[in-house]
Amino acid sequence: MKKKTILIVDDEPDMLRLLERTLGPDLNCDVRTAESGVEALRILGRENFDLVLADIKMPAMDGLELLALIKRENPDQTVVMMTGHGSIESAVTAMKHGAYDFITKPFDHDALLVRLEKALERSGLLRENQRLKEACELEDAFKRFVGKSPPMKRVFDTIRMAAGTDLTVLITGESGTGKELAARAVHELSGRRKKSFVAVNCPTVPEQILESELFGYAKGAFTHATQKKTGLFQEAHNGTLFLDEIGDIGTAIQTKLLRAIQEKEIKPLGETRTHKVDVRIVASTNQDLKEKIRRGEFREDLFYRLNVIPVQLPPLRERREDIPLIAGYLLEKHCKKMNRPLKRLAGKLPGELMARPWEGNVRELENTILRGILYARGDEIQSGDLMDPEHLPASAPVAGIDVSGLDYRDAKEKVLRHFNQTYLENQLSLTSGNITQAARRCGLERQALQQIMKRYGVKPEPFRS
Repeated sequence: MKKKTILIVDDEPDMLRLLERTLGPDLNCDVRTAESGVEALRILGRENFDLVLADIKMPAMDGLELLALIKRENPDQTVVMMTGHGSIESAVTAMKHGAYDFITKPFDHDALLVRLEKALERSGLLRENQRLKEACELEDAFKRFVGKSPPMKRVFDTIRMAAGTDLTVLITGESGTGKELAARAVHELSGRRKKSFVAVNCPTVPEQILESELFGYAKGAFTHATQKKTGLFQEAHNGTLFLDEIGDIGTAIQTKLLRAIQEKEIKPLGETRTHKVDVRIVASTNQDLKEKIRRGEFREDLFYRLNVIPVQLPPLRERREDIPLIAGYLLEKHCKKMNRPLKRLAGKLPGELMARPWEGNVRELENTILRGILYARGDEIQSGDLMDPEHLPASAPVAGIDVSGLDYRDAKEKVLRHFNQTYLENQLSLTSGNITQAARRCGLERQALQQIMKRYGVKPEPFRS
């Protein structure tokens, strides 16, 4: 078992020698010493300690200043202050500013040991809590990334390895394989997880706007630039910038992006000076970049800058054994979001799903499961509930609705209500309750969509995470 470590800070050499000689054996700890606050900070910048034991009264930098600087860099660091009888007030102040305890000089050695043992116990509990938290974060990072097949295990291993570095990652795979989920997992498992994860979907941003989105611009840089804009590189400073579908960007932007990655600096439009940025780049594409290089559509040097750690996501057809697991996860997720009882796949349906080609991969499977939830009339989803409405046989009931016995007007109203409710719930589920995105998917103005939702009693709240 690794020994615990203590850093003792005092400007009196005799006191340092005494404490080093006694505390090491009595507490079974490794002890380091520093004769000033400046020296202590230098040591703490290189090493981690379970406990810092510091005198309050020191020249140049006193113990309270040292405490403030330690807590600013590491709020969880356990610090115990030493003080003379005449400065109890300072010790109380230290406690208010984050010190765990204080001890008055001259101190009884046995009493000192008891107080320091409690402080070390506190450090041990904090370290165990951090270990458990990191274990939970590891599990959370993959909780939406379902799969136990050998191809997915290789993906998980690569992501874990990549996350432990600051190297650039290029994620490749067909549309719908979960490239953004992989990018988020890299970020959430990395040392940057407490900083920003900034994603930009490159194909959705016109090329003339993408440059200003990435690098920002100065006020007056062009017509209508009425105020300064911070670019996504600066927003992602100390965090991760995810460039989704990077294969679609033009060669002019590729050149500027290459410089930003190489030099770790950007120059906003209209500015003369550059800005240093500390950004971890994760990019993705569903295209064959080597083929685009051959055609002169993608810079070879940019490709090699991006492809430091490649992550290849397998299509669903190459990991069919994962399909029942994914379907079960999606059923639980969407039934909960739509406030509906949990449904299950009937009989041989899991086997039928495994046999499908799934050209749209997990995204297509998710849409299919959504239809099953919306169209199933009982607790079990049948094969017919998963069919795309465009492919229903002409003799089938309209969306499973019995309109026999109704006149034309009532039948029409019943079918329309069912269609609008299920269609809108489907769109809201796919956009996590975002009305603007749902309207865009529907080809409607936001206000028009809101009016239809109001008419048919569809609310966005159940679909929001």
